[in-house]
Amino acid sequence: MASGCWCASADMALHANPKAKFVTRVLQFGSEPLFDWVLDPPVLIEQVKAAQKNLSSLQIPVTVSDLAYSFRDLHADDGGPDVLQAIDMFDAHMLPFFSTEASTAKKSWPIVLSDLNYFISQGNGTKKIWFSENGWPSVTSPGVQPNSPSAVANVQNEKDYYTLLDNHCPDLKAVAGGGVGWFAHIYSDNQEPGYGIYDASETTLKFPFAPRTSC
Repeated sequence: MASGCWCASADMALHANPKAKFVTRVLQFGSEPLFDWVLDPPVLIEQVKAAQKNLSSLQIPVTVSDLAYSFRDLHADDGGPDVLQAIDMFDAHMLPFFSTEASTAKKSWPIVLSDLNYFISQGNGTKKIWFSENGWPSVTSPGVQPNSPSAVANVQNEKDYYTLLDNHCPDLKAVAGGGVGWFAHIYSDNQEPGYGIYDASETTLKFPFAPRTSC
């Protein structure tokens, strides 16, 4: 894919909308362009810098949405960490169910913290961190399979994962760079089986969902 082509339409739309700089929080590359090998890191960095230059007058930051694994491990030797230095904020995918150490959501904080600490170390206390693709599945599917034989996928564990994040609200709030924000990224199981807050009918919550907004 030629450099500059795949994000040009987004840039044009933002410049055409006079309210864009007031309502657009970030321009995001991804989901998971490094994990999926969509672009090599140097080419992705070129795209990021081009978008940053194009959007500088609107003061809209630019990010890449991906896993710590993608930056730290998968692309450790071909520029993965350099991508983190190029972007303005971190849209961190936090999906501990896929860890080789996963068991239950209640026990997943060390996995979350390990990835979070990597992003913190790369941001030098200046870059905002969001858990942008975030959750624990209630069921497995062909595209959602654990890498640990002990990982449990059910509604209780999906609920427990968000309770875990709520319980660590003070820890997340204390992270340098403005604290860590998070949200459930899938509305219903109709969009992606297992990760929805609502079931596939989109009418029934799978569990009570009322995350803390302060701590």
